[in-house]
This record gives sequence, structure tokens and C-alpha cells, in this order.
Amino acid sequence: MDTYEDLGTGHGHPWFGRHRLRPAAPADTIRHLLRHELRDTGWPYQQLLPAAPMAIPRAAYAEIFRVSTALVELLRRTALETGPTTADRLAAYDMPVTEDRLWMRDPFMEERYADCVVRPDLVIGPNGPQFLEFNVSGALGGVVETQSRLAVWRRLHADEWGRTPFRSPNPFAVRAEMFRSLSAELALAPRVAVVGSARVTGVERRYFEMEADHCNSHGLTARFFEPEELSEAWDCAPHLRHPIGLRNFTIPDWLEAGLDTTPVQDALDNGCLLVGTQTSTFLHSKLTMGLLSEGRPWMTEGDRRLVERYLPWTRVLSERKTDRGGRQVDLLRFVLENRELLVLKAGLGESGKQVVIGREVDQAGWESAVGDAVDGGTSVVQEFVQPQTCRVALIADGSDEPHDADVAPVLGLLVFGGRPAGLFCRFHGDGSAGIVSVRAGTSSSDNVMVVI
Repeated sequence: MDTYEDLGTGHGHPWFGRHRLRPAAPADTIRHLLRHELRDTGWPYQQLLPAAPMAIPRAAYAEIFRVSTALVELLRRTALETGPTTADRLAAYDMPVTEDRLWMRDPFMEERYADCVVRPDLVIGPNGPQFLEFNVSGALGGVVETQSRLAVWRRLHADEWGRTPFRSPNPFAVRAEMFRSLSAELALAPRVAVVGSARVTGVERRYFEMEADHCNSHGLTARFFEPEELSEAWDCAPHLRHPIGLRNFTIPDWLEAGLDTTPVQDALDNGCLLVGTQTSTFLHSKLTMGLLSEGRPWMTEGDRRLVERYLPWTRVLSERKTDRGGRQVDLLRFVLENRELLVLKAGLGESGKQVVIGREVDQAGWESAVGDAVDGGTSVVQEFVQPQTCRVALIADGSDEPHDADVAPVLGLLVFGGRPAGLFCRFHGDGSAGIVSVRAGTSSSDNVMVVI
């Protein structure tokens, strides 16, 4: 059987290419392996599973990672220029008081390592890639899932010499290399603390231990620490310390679970570097993307063209004038009158929460949401991008054979220490677009994209 299938034209946007990988095993085998690899991590049960990795051309893969690293650097500069100090930035962003914690004592270190772990999210619009948001945090979703999916696809598609007909970075391997580079740069021992908690809803201990186990089997010493164990990372003999690590949690999740962040602050105060640092929250905020989209005085012509090409029009929502298509408009009036063109997003939010798609609500609901957002002062409006589709093979519960579906994927680029680390993607198996959360809805599914 041929490895590739030529779909021809008319089966999705050209950016995705016209070839896909054929399933390499019976449906029941694929189903069993995928669920086995993600066992005991807290990943939700999915009724629809992929039958093969999603494949895109080499040039398409290179394009989005090349652009993402450039945009993240512009985003970083935009966030840091909002104020000369952390206190100034907290005020500029009107950050919740709960986010004013877990800062390093050295502001240079705090700023230097804010963007070590990033997942830009994009869709393919009518004119190609459009970056919708930038997730900047050590607690990114998609890392364990991509690692697990790739393990299955490599096992099924490898030939007798271990070669596969596709290429993809290994997320754990790239992150391990990031930690090696950090330890060398800081002249620290390559001993890694993976900090998180299995008491957060929807997460189990194996979720964190998988990465620690990978590090330990590839030349790094690593350990998973629950918060109450974290003193053991620094309050011990020097040769036993874990001076660098991954901050694999969010403050809101820990507070919701009733977990104390004090042990993390103690570790930071005693010299542990946990990435991404708390400054990552400024980069993560959609307000930063709004500022970048509107343009900064220091941007070059090349910067502006890059932003215009790859970012949808995004503005921090307030009562003011702004540029729209080369003319000045009253922003609030434009937003109220053009519901079907726009999406309303809170500055901080996860998993599609605090997002209102204008065309999915009536005018009264839109006006109410916009009014609340203006009062809050920490939201953006963004031009709606109609996601384009590609054809994939899916396996449904109880089915012995894959079936074809045209899906509109949201692509999550894993970027660690500036290096491509894999491509996670989520979609609705019924072909619908909009907000995709793998923890909600019977049609939600995920996969990895690879290069052919």
C-alpha cells in the first residue's frame, strides 16, 4: 500500500497541500495505541480519534515557525515597553492582584526568561496563516499530547530501519535541549525541577512524570515536585539542588484548587529559575497583541508588513479613534455596528473562555458584552478569520473503518527556547469552526501536524 494519498484539488485550502498519510494499521489498533499513550494524564475521552498524523508541505511548516519566532520577539518588546518596571506594567495592564506574585528578585532574569515556552495559536484563513493569540506560559496544553501522538505515529509508520515518511520535532527532546542551554548559560547544574500539581482538576501525576522520565533517560536529572515538596529543590546539599525548572501550572488553577503558591516564591527567592517567569503573563495578555497590531513607534517597515500579513486586525477596546483599513474610525461605534466582522476577547483567558464571536450572538447580546468589556478596560476586539479546511481521516467509536471529514483546525505551534518543538492541532470532527476546546463537546479532537 502506498504511504501517501493524493487528494487532488478541491479538498481544502492549498496551504495544507494535497497529500496525506494513509492509516498504517487497523482502526482498533490505532484507537488502542492512542488511548494507551495518553492514559493517566487527565486527557479527556474523545469519541473521534485521528487515523494518521496530519501532514503539510515542508515550506508551509517552515513558514509558520519562522514567522512565529519573529512575532514573539515583537510581542516581547511590546510588552516590556509598556513600563520600565514590573509595577508600572501591572498598572498599565490593570492586572488582577492575584497575578502580582512569583517574581524573581533580579528583574533582568525575570525579563530575560519570560518567553522560553510559547504556543502561538493560528488558523489558516482565506489568504493563509493568521495568528489569533499567543500562549506564553510553562503550563501550555499540547506538549504531552503531541509527544504521545507522535510516539504512536512513529511506531506505526516506521519501516524496518526505523525511518518514518514524515518529520517532526520531539517536544520533550526540544525542551530538554532548552534546559541544557539554560544550565550552560547560567553555569548551573543540569538538574531540572518540573513544578506542578496533580490536585488540579483534570490533571494526573503521570502528566508531569512523563517529562521528568524523558529527561532522566536523556542525560538530564529531573524530578516532579508538588508544591509542598519544592523546598527539596533548594534546601539541600548543593549537588542535590534543582536550580532550573519548568513552571507547569497557572496561578488561577492553583488558587481554584486551594494550593498555596508560597513554596514557589521561596524557591525563586533561593535562586531557582522556573520558566516561563511571571513576566510571561504580560506577553500572554491579548492586550499586547492589540498594541502590536496597532503599531509601535520603533517598528521597522519590515516589522509592520509582517504584522499586517500574519496578525488579524486587533485593537484594545476603548472609546477612542483608531485606524481601520487606512482611515480613522470611532472604535466603539465601529465595533457596535460591525458585530459579524469581529471577535471580542478578554485580555486574560484560557480554553476559549471570555471569547464572544460576534456572528454567533444577536445584536443585543453583542452590545451587552461590548459594554461590559469597555467598562473593564482589559479586552480586545479582533477581526474574525474564517478558518479554512483540510480533509482528514477519523476513527469514530465503534467503527471498524476510518471515515473522511473536512475539518477547520486550530494550529498550536510549540516553541521552546526559540526552537520549533512540534505542531499540535485541535478541531471539531463534524467540520464546524469557532472555539475548539478538547475538554468540551463530543466532536472535539486533536492530532499533530508533521512534514512530508
